[in-house]
Amino acid sequence: MDTPKTTNMEQVVRTNQELQTSKSELAAANRQVDELESQVRSTEDKQYRAEEALVESDRRFRRLIEFSPDAMFIKRANRIVFANQRCLKLFGASSSEQVLDKSVFDFIHPDYHAIMTERDGMMEMGNTVSLIEEKIVRLDGTTVDVEISASPFLEDGVTAIQVVCRDISDRKKLEEQFHQAQKMEVVGQLAGGVAHDFNNLLTVISGYSEMLIRRLSPNDPTRAFIEEIHKAGERAAMLTRQLLMFSRKAVVERRVLDINALVTDTEKLLRRLIGEDISLATVLCPALGQVKADSGQIEQVLMNLVVNARDAMPQGGKLTIETSNVELDSDYAKLHPEVKPGHYVMVAVSDTGTGMSHETKAHIFEPFFTTKGLGKGTGLGLATVYGIAKQSGGHVAVFSELGQGATFKIYLPPVKEKVPSAKSLHDQKVAPHGNETILLVEDDSAVRGIIKLALQALNYTVLEARNGEDAVRLCERHTEPIHLLLTDVVMPEMGGRQVAERLEACKKGIKVLFLSGYTDDAVIRHGILQAEVAFLQKPFTPMALANKVRDVLDQ
Repeated sequence: MDTPKTTNMEQVVRTNQELQTSKSELAAANRQVDELESQVRSTEDKQYRAEEALVESDRRFRRLIEFSPDAMFIKRANRIVFANQRCLKLFGASSSEQVLDKSVFDFIHPDYHAIMTERDGMMEMGNTVSLIEEKIVRLDGTTVDVEISASPFLEDGVTAIQVVCRDISDRKKLEEQFHQAQKMEVVGQLAGGVAHDFNNLLTVISGYSEMLIRRLSPNDPTRAFIEEIHKAGERAAMLTRQLLMFSRKAVVERRVLDINALVTDTEKLLRRLIGEDISLATVLCPALGQVKADSGQIEQVLMNLVVNARDAMPQGGKLTIETSNVELDSDYAKLHPEVKPGHYVMVAVSDTGTGMSHETKAHIFEPFFTTKGLGKGTGLGLATVYGIAKQSGGHVAVFSELGQGATFKIYLPPVKEKVPSAKSLHDQKVAPHGNETILLVEDDSAVRGIIKLALQALNYTVLEARNGEDAVRLCERHTEPIHLLLTDVVMPEMGGRQVAERLEACKKGIKVLFLSGYTDDAVIRHGILQAEVAFLQKPFTPMALANKVRDVLDQ
C-alpha cells in the first residue's frame, strides 16, 4: 500500500522541479527579451541621434551657404539649379524664381561667353578653375566685376558645376585710383624737375616785359608786341603753377581762412569770367567753420571750377556756389579710402550744363585730359583742383550725369583757429618807393639782373652777390646798415638759409626774404619752409616783388 504514495510524491517532486526549471527558463527568456528590447531602444536612440545630427549638419551647411559673403550657384547643362541669397543679391534678383532654371549666359557678360564655354569644357574633364575675373550682368543691366572659382562634381550621374563669385568692384576701384595716383606722381615729378629753370626764365621774361611796358607810351607801336610777350609769360607761369599745384609740389602759405569771405571777395571776378548769359548764385552757410589753406590756391580752385562750368553751359544757365559744414562717415570713407571720417568744410560749385558721362568722369582729374576742342583747354584745370584739394588735406568729389549738369564738392578739414583779420583777401598794398639797402644773392645772372633793375627803379640801394660766399664777404666789407637780405634758397655750396644765418650774426636786425623756383620738397630740405619766414615763389613780376619787399621791410 505504501508504494503508490511513494510514486506520487516522486511525481510531485519531479513536477515541482520541472516547474522550477520552466520558471528559470522563462526568467532567462524574459531577460533575453529585456536585453533585446534594450538593444532595440539603444539602436533606435542611436538612429534618432544620427538623424538629428544629420539634420543639424544639413541646417548648418545651409546656413553656411546662405549666409556666405560670396555668391554661390550650381549649374547643370548651363542651367542654374541652385543659388544662395548672396547670389540673388549679386544678380539683382528679389526672388529665386528670377534666377533658378535660367541660362547662366543671361548673367555673364557677352565678352566672357566664349571663355566660359571653353572653361566648362575643361571642367567636364575634372579640372577646377580658380580666381578668374569676369563681369556679371545684373537684371537691371548694370555690370559687376567678379572673381570666379568653379569646380565640377557628379549629381545623379550628371556633371554639375559649383561656381563661387566674389564681388571685386571695390578692389577694382582702388586699383584704378592707385594707377591714377601713380600717373599723377610721374607728371608731378616731371613738373618739379623742370620748375626751377623754367621759373627762372619766366621771371626774366615777365620782369623785362613789364618794365618795358611801363616805359613805353600808350601810343608806341611796339607796346602791343611787348604786351603779348608779357601775356604769354603770364600764361606760361600759370601753367607751371597748375602743374605744381595738382602734383602737390608747389610751395604754399597756409593761413586760417574764412571761405565765405573768400567767395564774397572773388564774386565780382567770377561774374566777369562767366558772362551775362549765366546767372551766379551763392548760398553761404552763416556758421561755416574755418580752414587752413593757401588763399591763392583756393581762389584758383574756384576760378577753375567756374570756368569749367561756364564752358559746360555754352547757351547760358545757372551757376551756384554753396558752402556748408558736413560730416563724412565711415561708409563714405569705405568708398573713398583716401578720406578720413570726420567733419569737413564743403565748397560746392554746381552748374546746369551738359553734364558728363561715366567714362568722362573717370578721367577728368587726369593731367592734360580735356573734352574741349583743340586750343581751347590745357587739361590742367581740374587736375589742379584735385592737386590743391589733396595738398590742403582735403578731398574732391564730382556728381554728374549727361544732360543733368555737374556738381564739384571740395571738402577741407576745419580748424579751431580764428581768421586774424577781416581784411579783404584781395587787398594788395602798392609798394611805395624805398630808400633801404638790400643785399641780393642770386646765382642766376639773368634773374639777378632783372631783380636789381626793378629794385633800383624804386630807389632802393642794391648790393648784389652771385653766391653765398660773395654775400658773406660783401657783408663784412660793407660798414653801412643792410636792411634786407633777398636770397635764393637753393644755391651751390651755401644755400639761402646758411647765408641768412651768417648775415644775421654780421648785421643785427637784418630782415630776410627768400626766393625760389624749386618745389616744396627742395625748400623743405633747405630748412626755410616755416610760418614766420617770408617767401616769394618764382616766377614773379616786378610789381609782386616790390609789394613783397615793402611788406617785409614794414613788418
